Amino acid sequence: MNKMLISSLAVGLALFGPVVTSHAEERLLIGSTSSSSSHYSYFVAVNQVINNQVEGVSSSVAETGATVDNLRRLSRDQIDLGLVTTNTGYHAYQGLNDFEGRPIDSRLLWVYTVAPQNVVLRADAGVESMDALEGVRLNPGITGSATESTTEAVMQTLGISPDYVRGSTTDVVDSIKDARIAGYVKSGVGERLDGSTLDIATFTPIEVLSLSDQQVATLQEQMPDVAVVEIPEGAAEDIPAYRTWAFGVAVHAKPGLDEETAYQIVKAVMENPEPQANAFSAVKGADMAKMTLEVGSVPLHPGAAQYFKEQGYEIPEALQPVK
Repeated sequence: MNKMLISSLAVGLALFGPVVTSHAEERLLIGSTSSSSSHYSYFVAVNQVINNQVEGVSSSVAETGATVDNLRRLSRDQIDLGLVTTNTGYHAYQGLNDFEGRPIDSRLLWVYTVAPQNVVLRADAGVESMDALEGVRLNPGITGSATESTTEAVMQTLGISPDYVRGSTTDVVDSIKDARIAGYVKSGVGERLDGSTLDIATFTPIEVLSLSDQQVATLQEQMPDVAVVEIPEGAAEDIPAYRTWAFGVAVHAKPGLDEETAYQIVKAVMENPEPQANAFSAVKGADMAKMTLEVGSVPLHPGAAQYFKEQGYEIPEALQPVK
């Protein structure tokens, strides 16, 4: 360094004092899903909330392969937060099913939507209860979907053996309309039946089956990876209230996420629902805190638990933070 430059720096320090550099922001990467999914739009909105509302944190969204991919990325510290369905999150945390012998530790931040699994039948199929599905031609869900695998697990747990028929949504809907099969199991949209079910109902009267008290008790005891939800009257025209199983779509964090950061993120998300509802309509009017505590399946991150406790919520034993 030449003498003139040294002299200039000395003068600058004498006049203005030492140069102060700001602390770097904490940078977070959020794993989502395919950019063609409405859930990706939800995470773009969450990213906006974090960047606008959480001081000292800068986040961005990565397109990923959704739940299983996000869990693996969380375990490798490749992402900090990610979309995880509550049933698969439970399997990963407990080391069950596809994760047997290699559990993945992630912590719950919040649940943003619940996907009721609706058992929809033609009204003229003569099926009045879940037990009556024995031997009935039923599509358990689109091939390879979480709905399909969960339906099969639920039916096995309840001791019911339908005659499963596989196919794409289009094929299944046409088969129900033509009475080639009695019905199917299809994820709802919040407390409403989905578009394909409403399409069937346009010209084909339908009914939605409800779990009995005993079936609810059996699922709650033997399948902690799923929730039982009550859907009020009005899921579609002339559909009475019913109970069914469901899984949630949640945001999980790596266990090492800073506690204060997790707290501020959950606070920002809970207290700024508008951008999320604009991007993902199922969030509109939803009580995400209540959903989180009812449907969550792994322990809460301590920062998330702190926020919910401050709001007066009681944390269920299964969701209590662990070290």
